[in-house]
Amino acid sequence: MKQLTLAVALGLVAAAGVAQARDNIEIVGSSTVYPFSTAVAEQFAKKTGMAAPKVESTGTGGGMKLFCAGNGIETPDITNASRRIKKSELEGCMKNGVDAVTEVKIGFDGIAVAQAKDAPPIKLSRRELYLALAKDVPTGPNGELQANTYTTWKDVNPDMPDVKIEVMGPPPTSGTRDALAELGLEKGCLLFQGMPELKKKDEKAFKAACTTVREDGHYIEAGENDNLIVQKLQANHKAVGIFGYSFLEQNADSLKAAAIDGKEISYDNIASGAYPLSRPLFFYVKNSHVDQVKGIKEFMAEFASDAALSPEGYLAEKGMVALPAAEKSASIAAATALKPVSINELK
Repeated sequence: MKQLTLAVALGLVAAAGVAQARDNIEIVGSSTVYPFSTAVAEQFAKKTGMAAPKVESTGTGGGMKLFCAGNGIETPDITNASRRIKKSELEGCMKNGVDAVTEVKIGFDGIAVAQAKDAPPIKLSRRELYLALAKDVPTGPNGELQANTYTTWKDVNPDMPDVKIEVMGPPPTSGTRDALAELGLEKGCLLFQGMPELKKKDEKAFKAACTTVREDGHYIEAGENDNLIVQKLQANHKAVGIFGYSFLEQNADSLKAAAIDGKEISYDNIASGAYPLSRPLFFYVKNSHVDQVKGIKEFMAEFASDAALSPEGYLAEKGMVALPAAEKSASIAAATALKPVSINELK
């Protein structure tokens, strides 16, 4: 009887192990990386005959939370990111048992500040972008803050159109929002008297002053669906939208983008770093899932292949800016070796 009971128990454990296995890869994360990841998923399925990975657009921050929630097979295998993983996020991963994460850099993107083709054109500096979007703005010699009262682009700069500031952009969970804050708003804020000193004295207070976005209706959070912003711009020619370069490229017949600090958004300017709102793109893999979920190694190999990542590859056709040769080689090596990212590298 005891032997029978033990046999039944072992059978149940084995059955549970089988039930945990998955035949399809689950991917979450950045809305900017989403169309690239989807394209790779399609090629992977076509070439291998395996089930196409399930790809969800949750935003970079939202994807990190789901990815780092635990090590179980019910959690995502891969998360896409339009910025590098933060030290605090990797610490959260490790706290929940996700102690080995591989980072693969896949290319570059630029943040477009876009309008409908026939809208009154605007050219922006990062200083003006900060004044248009910040909740509070500096006044006075020591960077004292007051509530943002700019309501039109003409208020920001007399040479701009007398049109209401109406900007549709990503929510706080988005990597695009993080990159906009770091590359755009902070840099514009630092041009005001007292702000460089505040950054040196109190980094937390500086971040709050320079990256908190206004909540008075002039900035509209449009969720993680960049295509929705594109559609709204096509319907409302006075509005401005913020999203990745690839979405601008795909809608070049109906949209245009503002130059930032005199630099146009273009493939070459993003690749060289000349465009001020350029940023790298990544995906992250949970190493413990590689041998548990069918196809992860093959998916990584497809994402890191020449067919995908070269300047003539199918991801470049979708608007992703290719890595230089040395960086591409490093990404292929990372994907192949599954070398975990070190927490000491992050900030």
